[in-house]
Amino acid sequence: MNEFFPYCGGELHAEDVPIEQIAAAVGTPFYLYSAAGLAALYHRFADAFVPAKPLVCYAVKANSNLAVLRLFARLGAGADVVSEGELRRALAAGIPPQRIVFSGVGKTRAELDVALSAGIHQINVESIPELRRLSAIAAEHGATARIAIRVNPDVDALTHAKISTGKKENKFGIDIDEAVDAYQLATDLPGIEPVGLAVHIGSQTGGGLGPFQEAFERLAALIVELRQVGLVVGSVDLGGGLGIRYHTETPPDPKDYARLVQGVFGTLDVEIACEPGRVLVGPSGLLVAKVIYVKDGASRRFVIVDAAMNDLIRPALYEAWHDIVPVRLPAPGAVLSPADVVGPICETTDSFASARDLPPLDEGDLVALSNVGAYGAVMSSTYNSRLLVPEVMVGEGRFAVIRARPSYEAMLALDAIPDWLADPAEVSRQRGAA
Repeated sequence: MNEFFPYCGGELHAEDVPIEQIAAAVGTPFYLYSAAGLAALYHRFADAFVPAKPLVCYAVKANSNLAVLRLFARLGAGADVVSEGELRRALAAGIPPQRIVFSGVGKTRAELDVALSAGIHQINVESIPELRRLSAIAAEHGATARIAIRVNPDVDALTHAKISTGKKENKFGIDIDEAVDAYQLATDLPGIEPVGLAVHIGSQTGGGLGPFQEAFERLAALIVELRQVGLVVGSVDLGGGLGIRYHTETPPDPKDYARLVQGVFGTLDVEIACEPGRVLVGPSGLLVAKVIYVKDGASRRFVIVDAAMNDLIRPALYEAWHDIVPVRLPAPGAVLSPADVVGPICETTDSFASARDLPPLDEGDLVALSNVGAYGAVMSSTYNSRLLVPEVMVGEGRFAVIRARPSYEAMLALDAIPDWLADPAEVSRQRGAA
């Protein structure tokens, strides 16, 4: 599978813990993360910049489990957050506020208020209305908000259209042609301290380092232009976007990325921040599912598993590829044949793979979907009133449930029936008991 999930004695392990052992204790489906894998991926990225030490703000949206955040906090990471909930998660996990950046195009007044009160490192402002609103809030607090102007550089990240963020037609950032005026306004407004610029062109970028270089060079030229008119630019937030290998991709190596950053910004005397997400967590996660039925149709073989699109939506939403492997290696000489791996939801789009070459599988067999540490559990839902699946972390030869599977009672308790729809007898009994 990969370095974090090896086969040992014919059985898939998480580090050195048998996955069948975890499945027996937790039940399927479940998400599984390798703590050693998370740490290795973080060091692979952060150490690429040595001797420089950029502020590495992990993009919480990729995987917001508190245990994952605590692990990164202990490694020295900051956080890139895009909601009040993510900000509260980062703080609860022990990430210092001075290492937190708040991004996002639609921050509410309440979110800006909380961010300002928390004293975070920086708010990445994405529009003039947001800038003016933040100025008013800062004035009410008698405080000063550190901000960066997020620039839209009009660069195609060569990624899936649904995760592109750096082109003119995308909703993110202030048009680069308007950035000088926006930065000047930020300097003039009360309660605002502009400290730099920010950019993020998209996730799982294609085209190697080319799109990054184009965006970074435009940002560097803007820094020079701002300084020429007497404005102070002390930092750049370069966003995230480095991809991982799901199928046939060849994402840039973090060392090459770091050399590019140094080559573009090394002479500008700016502090560097970056917001890696997927590249830090994607390869360190599996979704483990059980085969419910194997259905041989007239023209296709269907392997029906107990995980569904509500648990992992990426294949349905992005046409994403995830490798699927048996937890137990097949017998030597087993013949591979095409199969559709699908879930139980009553929609054709509830499919993880089409015509995928797989060994023979029987009811009760376990399979694992790879590279789901990012945008897996965090995007799951209770569609079809299916319970959220648990998340499990392996580390130091043991495993722990880091988000439990809720009960049906807990799920139903989230809803409330209004008085006018309640059963009259039940209302009478409740009033009598009161």
